[in-house]
Amino acid sequence: MKTIIVASSKGGVGKTTIATHLAAQSAQAGQRTVIVDADPQGSSTRWAQRRAGMANGAVLPIDGTKKRSWQRAVPEDTQRVIVDGAAGAMAEDLESFLDQASAVVVPVLPSALDIEATVPFLNTLAKHPRVRKGQLPVALVANKLKPWTNASQQAVAVMNEWSIPVVAQLRDSQAYVMLTGLGKSLFDYNSAQIREHQNDWQPLLKWLGKAR
Repeated sequence: MKTIIVASSKGGVGKTTIATHLAAQSAQAGQRTVIVDADPQGSSTRWAQRRAGMANGAVLPIDGTKKRSWQRAVPEDTQRVIVDGAAGAMAEDLESFLDQASAVVVPVLPSALDIEATVPFLNTLAKHPRVRKGQLPVALVANKLKPWTNASQQAVAVMNEWSIPVVAQLRDSQAYVMLTGLGKSLFDYNSAQIREHQNDWQPLLKWLGKAR
């Protein structure tokens, strides 16, 4: 069972959108998938409930707000667990997840304020024993980019100077807001326009495929 944490101490970075899309992609690929919603707002849970009736791609939501009790709720035959970390959480708040995780994905928005706000979170992650020993890989996802703007280009350049790799660059699109609200994802569709956005995710999916 592979467990992926999507987390950031900075709110509004698209954490839930990325977590739900990773869960949908896994489910659409035929894997028995759970999304653990550690955020008291419950957005991932509502997303999973909306897609519960889908013939393919259903995702089981589990409450992750109660420390380690979430582990007992995960069915034994689960193949993929996606954790939507609580907004504002630092590494010490994610301890029960980090101990079990295969990889950590940290979304970052392309602004100086968001980049600066992410640094303390990354510093706390770096102190976790599994991260420090190289047993738990961590990667950044540059999110809500406008690739044609200097601001986005400069932000990605700054992130590329960090020791943690930027494994994907996701373009800003209202489609994410609409689809998440419907309990859907880009991976539930196959139009030419949607495939362009799906391609943005391939480097992240490839990186996660290497995580144990």
